[in-house]
This record gives sequence, structure tokens and C-alpha cells, in this order.
Amino acid sequence: LSCAEKAAKIRKSEEKAKTNLLSKPKYSFDSNGKLANCESKDMKKCEIFIVEGDSAGGSAKTARNRQFQAILPIRGKILNVEKALEHKALKNLEIQTLISAIGSGYGDSFDVSRARYHHIVIMTDADVDGAHIRILLLTFFFRYMKPLIEAGYVYIAQPPLFRVAKGKQERYVFSEEEMKSAVAEFGDKGISVQRYKGLGEMNAGQLWETTMDP
Repeated sequence: LSCAEKAAKIRKSEEKAKTNLLSKPKYSFDSNGKLANCESKDMKKCEIFIVEGDSAGGSAKTARNRQFQAILPIRGKILNVEKALEHKALKNLEIQTLISAIGSGYGDSFDVSRARYHHIVIMTDADVDGAHIRILLLTFFFRYMKPLIEAGYVYIAQPPLFRVAKGKQERYVFSEEEMKSAVAEFGDKGISVQRYKGLGEMNAGQLWETTMDP
């Protein structure tokens, strides 16, 4: 194909992807990744937590305040939009889900005033994979929904990596260095150290106390 024909084919694919996305009914999500919406319609108070996987989504749904906190589970790592053409990005299920949930469009047609949530919180596991997913999500927001970042609507939740406890004392820490420091401070005997491999390993009370309580 010539360059002109390739460009025309790409434009046609992009237009088709946009039409398909806009024609989707609101919240028509994958059965394993449905949005658990909040009750409030006050966009300034509403929060949406983007979490990875059903396990984390289950803990977050139990922990949340359903009055103003929505939970959106996504499945695995979203497409790296830096390396994908727009029409391919828009075919990605997780990206479609994000665009539909936030409700303000994307790219040149983005309208920040239509955003359903003024707190869009990326809440991934406190490990390397979680950090990678967070970067992919931030890249997507920067490329397709940059006004959300400029308006201060995008947040990063910081769940702890360890819980260090001794008797009635407990401390949540965010790195191995902090964990070792807490262990040394508490003294070695009778100490319990719990490592959270993922958000799903935290009970609802712990997740609320450490990460989701405004």
C-alpha cells in the first residue's frame, strides 16, 4: 500500500473505533470488571478507585464508603499507549472501560467538565508490577485525558507493603528499609511482620485505614 492508502486505512480504523466506543451503553463492562458505582451524584465529592484484578476489587468494594467511592477493577496491565496507534488503543477493553466510566471523552474531544469523578485514584499493589501498572495508567491519562491531570483530578493511592506489630503496637510501612527500622525500634522478640503481596491480602478494615480513608 502507498503511504496515502495506509494513512486512509488508519483514519478509517480510528473513526470506526470512536463510533463503536461512543455507541456503547454506559457501564456496559466486562462481567469480571464491572464498575461498582457510588451513590452520590456530586462530582466534586465522588472518587473512583482504579484497582487491578478481582481480588483487589473485592477488598476495595468491601472497604469503601459506597456513598462517594466507586471501584473500577481492571484486568492486568493496560495497553502501553505510547507504543500503540490510537485505533488499536481504543479497541483495548480496559481503555474502553476507563473512558466509559470517567465519562468525559478522550483526546481532542475531551471535556473535563463532564468528568463524573473529581478524584480519580490509581490504587495498585505496592510492588514492581503495581508500579508498572500505575505508570501505564498515568501514561494513558497523560496522552488521552491530560486535562484531568492539569485539573488535579488524578491521584495515586499508596498502600503499605508491610504491617509490623508487637502487642498493641502496630505500624504500616512502605519499604523493606522502613520495615527493618520498625523491627529494630520495637525489639526483635514477639514481633509479627506481615507482607502484603497485593491489595487482596489486606482485609477491608486495613485497606480503609491505610489507603482509602480520605
